[in-house]
Parts: sequence; structure tokens; C-alpha cells
Amino acid sequence: MRKILVVIDMQNDFIDGSLGTAEAQAIVGQVKEKIRSYEAENIFATRDTHGAEYLQTSEGRHLPVEHCIRGTKGWEIREDIAGEMPKAVIVDKPTFGSVKLAGLLKEVSEKEEIQVELVGLCTDICVVSNALLLKAYMPEVRILVDSSCCAGVTPGSHEAALATMRMCQIEVQ
Repeated sequence: MRKILVVIDMQNDFIDGSLGTAEAQAIVGQVKEKIRSYEAENIFATRDTHGAEYLQTSEGRHLPVEHCIRGTKGWEIREDIAGEMPKAVIVDKPTFGSVKLAGLLKEVSEKEEIQVELVGLCTDICVVSNALLLKAYMPEVRILVDSSCCAGVTPGSHEAALATMRMCQIEVQ
């Protein structure tokens, strides 16, 4: 079985930038360890990606904090994390969940047996969205989330997202 790691949005803006938190900063070391435990060709990563018009979008009206604007330092995957995964397939996503990522992994699952583990930010927005999309696209594939390598907007919303994923048959470790 091929084991695939998906690193969700470990970008500067979510770690110590415009939407950074102490909890996000605290998981960086564990995320790097997790990446090192996977074969380089089995790593996918996402980048939250917005344009200059972000504040005029639906998301921007609900979260009026510019972040992950394509081409900015905040949009980049944190340098030390990116350095751990030089061969990763990077998927830019304009919203919380990535249909493109789900489609890519579904194609892989049709050729070979896989399991998918997710880590990253934010548990309660992009991690849960992608985990649920992957489960919907591949209901028979084992989907896992390492809670020690995730952080939410708040500790409470992190726990709520983990509970939601458990209820949807995603394995939370």
C-alpha cells in the first residue's frame, strides 16, 4: 500500500503572518518530522492562494484579513518546511477544500491501493474541508489526520473539527 502525506497550507501567513497563531507555530517541528517519515515522492501539499481582489470575494467579506496573496512572502510555504519536501506536488487552491487535490489522489487510488494522511493548518477550516472532500471522492480509502501536526484557529475549534472528522469516519490520531 502506498502511503501519501498531504501537508495543508503550512504557509507563512498562517504560521506567523497575518493569521498566525502560537498553536500554528508550535506544530512546525512535528510537521517537519512527519514529512521526513514519508518517501519524497509520496508528499502532496496545498497552498491557500488568493489574488489582489481577495477582500471583494465572499471569503474576504467574511474574513477581512488579506492573506496568502499569490507572490507574497505570506503565500509561500514556510521555508524550512518547503525544504523538507522538495519533490512535493504543490496544489494551489482558491478556497478551503481542493477539488483538484481530491481528483489527483482519486486518480492515484484507481491505479493502486493508498492511504492518505493529512497534517497542517487550519484544522477547523482547510484540514477538515480537504479531509471530507477526500473521503467523499474516495470512500473506501483510509483517510487519517494527525492531530498533533494540526492547529486550529482556536483550541476549541480545533477539537470540534477533530470530532467532526471522527464522525465522518476519518481516523484521527
